Amino acid sequence: MSPSHRDRALGWVLRATAALVAAIVVLIVAFLVVESAGVLRKLGPLRFLTDPSWHPTSGSFDLTAMLLGSLLVTVGAVVLATPAGVASALFCRYYAPAPLAKLYGRMIEVLAGIPSVIYGMWGLMVLVPLIGKWQPPGPSLLAAVLILTLMILPTIALFSDAALAKVPDRYVRGAAALGLTRWATLRGVVLPAARSGLFTGVLLGMGRAIGETMAVLMVCGNVVQTPGSLFDPIRPLTANIALEMGYALGDHRSALFVSGLVLMGMVVVLVGTAELVSRGRLHG
Repeated sequence: MSPSHRDRALGWVLRATAALVAAIVVLIVAFLVVESAGVLRKLGPLRFLTDPSWHPTSGSFDLTAMLLGSLLVTVGAVVLATPAGVASALFCRYYAPAPLAKLYGRMIEVLAGIPSVIYGMWGLMVLVPLIGKWQPPGPSLLAAVLILTLMILPTIALFSDAALAKVPDRYVRGAAALGLTRWATLRGVVLPAARSGLFTGVLLGMGRAIGETMAVLMVCGNVVQTPGSLFDPIRPLTANIALEMGYALGDHRSALFVSGLVLMGMVVVLVGTAELVSRGRLHG
């Protein structure tokens, strides 16, 4: 086979793979829409925000407390993980000796590959008792935020390192020639040049945080309520789906698919925003 034929064949294989992935995503969304359509037609979307509570067996389908719990856990984890992830990438790229930077990078990669249930077990056996000694009961919004912070930190750190690696060396050399200190160079030159990639990493880390189930389920307390403090138990949407899908029937089951549709929509928005940022179309 000639090189031109191989190139064409590879192009068709790549197109077919891309089409397959797109078809899978469309089928997942269609499945969620079909499964949730019955209860949406019967009750209307507003019932999921205006009902007094979440008691689906009694005809009450309010998702507000769980949606708020998901958002609070996600935002809290991103607020803590973003500076830590960016700082670790800066350390590896500009401060650490080469052997230490390589070792540290491997450790971050190992953290990224640890199964979520392992994080959940550690949180349940170590973190939750520590928080309980400080402020009972222990399983809480704070525990979920800290566990998710550990889980998304490697994602943000790895994407940040990749973004910093794309900053041209001439920028750093030019700043050094102007007499800027290392920190002034990083703050005024490197970070602004890499902000698109940094923001993409943060958005993808946020996407993982929104969709995380097992680790959060094990440490959050699983109480459907609007938290009044960091120490109150919560139940995010993902944990609610995992807990109730096994026995849900009828409108209850359809309502859980509405929760999944909401989560899918949030992830799609985040991924779309990350794609715009990575292409340099969004600079705000």
